[in-house]
Amino acid sequence: MKYAYRRFGKTDGSAAPLVCFVHYRANLDNWDPALVDALAEQREVILVDNVGVGGSSGKTPDTVTEMAHGAIAFVDALKLPRVDLLGFSLGGFVAQEFALMRPHQVRRLVLAGTGPQGGEGMHMYVPEVLEVALREKIDADAILTLFFEKSESSRSKGREFIQRLRLRQVDRDLPVTRDTVNAHLTAISTWGVPDASKLSRLAAIKQPTLVANGDNDIMVPTANTSLLAKHIPNAQLRIYPDAGHAFLFQYPEEFAAEVNRFLGR
Repeated sequence: MKYAYRRFGKTDGSAAPLVCFVHYRANLDNWDPALVDALAEQREVILVDNVGVGGSSGKTPDTVTEMAHGAIAFVDALKLPRVDLLGFSLGGFVAQEFALMRPHQVRRLVLAGTGPQGGEGMHMYVPEVLEVALREKIDADAILTLFFEKSESSRSKGREFIQRLRLRQVDRDLPVTRDTVNAHLTAISTWGVPDASKLSRLAAIKQPTLVANGDNDIMVPTANTSLLAKHIPNAQLRIYPDAGHAFLFQYPEEFAAEVNRFLGR
């Protein structure tokens, strides 16, 4: 098994490495450099393509549980006994499962723009989101529609984010395939089947957890962020104003500072 990953930042051993799991149909190049570079000022940051995604080998699993097994195998291959996890959207589903399967290995958890298994409004994207999410190509207009608010202030920040995504000109990752898109959609839909009984699983996440989102996430409805904060025993909640799913890319410096503060405690 070959994993594509990027590892950078402060490696003096003063902090646990931060392993980051990205969103639906995304690869290493979908992380905002402003966010991850700011995180890397205080700790080692590791971005990874899970099995079958981008430059990683294998067939993309179509369940969150299998994706978590892939993430665990990656961390084990790097021989990391203790890590912090940051999961965004689908990556947040994976981070939850990782923490439940390997509680001894996860020190702290950051769950961004994500929700619990069996949560609210997560079984299928609403029609206007689904139409865009299924497009053959996710262009700038699609990113603004899915990730940012309709306000000009949010969209302006979205356009700045898109420009930052274009900064890397060499060693870019391989594109995400249609097979990966389909596997991701199956995993998301299965995870999102409404089932309030699944919320009780969150009581087993004992790690300090930062749960954050924009105030109007149309991809993983913001109500799910509140569910995570309510059911994870040691969680703190942060909602960013005038922001959607990609609040962390709309407010990269602010969110990085918040994450660094939280992980540094």
